[in-house]
Amino acid sequence: MEQILQYFPDLSPQQIQQFEALGPLYREWNQKINVISRKDIDNLYPHHILHSLAIAKVVSFRPGAQILDLGTGGGLPGIPLAILFPESRFLMVDGTRKKIGVVQEIIQAIGLENAVARHIRAEELKIKFDFVVCRAVASMDKLINWSFPLLKLEEHLHALPNGLITLKGSNLRTELAPLEKENYIEEYPISDFFEGEYYLEKSVIYAQV
Repeated sequence: MEQILQYFPDLSPQQIQQFEALGPLYREWNQKINVISRKDIDNLYPHHILHSLAIAKVVSFRPGAQILDLGTGGGLPGIPLAILFPESRFLMVDGTRKKIGVVQEIIQAIGLENAVARHIRAEELKIKFDFVVCRAVASMDKLINWSFPLLKLEEHLHALPNGLITLKGSNLRTELAPLEKENYIEEYPISDFFEGEYYLEKSVIYAQV
């Protein structure tokens, strides 16, 4: 939790309480359903929660913004971002019902009123979003194909135009090379935001719709 406060010092008491609650909640649920690697659960805050919040260093979601967390898994990056931006609306979707059940329980347990989790496929969604966010879901070409049809084309609430924002690790050049000719893509190394060896080969990738 100290690392969260180091990089996000202006959290309200409620936000601090919600972030602090995530540790025991994820530990409890992870014993029943493997939503975080069991080998890595001790690194929940630096490797998962703070990593998710790297997206907030690229764009600050405004009140009323609608964000889709595509393939949320155990609620990442959606839950940390929803805590950080309580006036934005987050929909978290995943194809695995058990994982969505965990996300729903955590949302309820911490009183997260601006987030909803649903067991639904992306192509079944009938609404449009300002941004699609995701973490460790699929290759960039698939993410672009899945997310771009779900983005608003005309309403832009932010300085950064509507688009896909995803967290990526190594081998990024191989993924991006064939896409950069047809898509506007920006890369933000997470090591520019956070200290630590874990972040050295990790980036936030933005693709404009």
